[in-house]
Amino acid sequence: MISLFGKPEKVEPSLLERLKASVSKTKAALSESVDNLFLGQRKIDPALLKHLETALLSADLGVKPTREILDAVREKLDRNALSDASQLKREIKSHIIRILNSNDSKGASAAAPVMASSTNGSGPRVIFIVGVNGAGKTTSIGKLAKRLRQENLSVVLCAADTFRAAAVEQLEIWAKRNGIDVIKQKSGADPAAVVYDAMAAAKARNADVVIVDTAGRLHTKSNLMAELEKMKRTAAKVIPGAPHDVLLVLDATTGQNGLAQAREFTSTVAVTGIILTKLDGTAKGGIVVAIARELGLPIRFVGTGEQINDMVPFDAETYTNSLFD
Repeated sequence: MISLFGKPEKVEPSLLERLKASVSKTKAALSESVDNLFLGQRKIDPALLKHLETALLSADLGVKPTREILDAVREKLDRNALSDASQLKREIKSHIIRILNSNDSKGASAAAPVMASSTNGSGPRVIFIVGVNGAGKTTSIGKLAKRLRQENLSVVLCAADTFRAAAVEQLEIWAKRNGIDVIKQKSGADPAAVVYDAMAAAKARNADVVIVDTAGRLHTKSNLMAELEKMKRTAAKVIPGAPHDVLLVLDATTGQNGLAQAREFTSTVAVTGIILTKLDGTAKGGIVVAIARELGLPIRFVGTGEQINDMVPFDAETYTNSLFD
């Protein structure tokens, strides 16, 4: 496309294009495996279904969703309603979309859990970002802040990871890129004290959103999880109802281990949604389906690359179409 001044305009890729690029490895493990099952005009038989089961599990869809899909396929076979690869793909697609859309009834917006008006004027909307070390929390915060700024919302960052070396500095880099403030204290400070300061500062400044960066913690460390609960209580003392969202950052490359992390975090800190990072670096992108089916948690955003704009709202149909079309 050419601009009025004769220069080529940069055309941003669509959501479908970005997700297609991100799930290409998962697509190879799943969709192309289904195609290969039908080489030589092969009919759908028990042996083929066994290979299909392997393909679904290899993409990390999880045992329960895989069993449900195979049961649905067998039911269609009994009625002679399936005979070729395209029909089989349509059946798998429709079932995946049903699983992923089943969480919409919980009232969680898949696109943006960030509308400041939903706090009923009691203060900024507070979003806690939690997860284990290395999942991509700080990067996800920078990307989320970018999206909020694009919606003309004012954002304050809270540097409550006071233990990891350079954590505050990394958060400040993302804040500078987005033109927003960071509330921090010295290294080793009580994270709950930083949260208190950030809530008070954001309220005084009439900010729309506060994003709290928490220390990366193993889901098996009960003392660290208890500390997270203390931070939540502190936030609620300043801003009633806070935190309004607790988004768990999961690394898609960890597959089923990520599902175990999500279970533990959910039982401890009432996670409201998932940010799935590094989707572009794994063939196990089916973990999206496992999370939705087994935990009932909505996927809010997925990471599609390294840059500040490389995080997109999750959409069930777009994701599923990216795998198969």
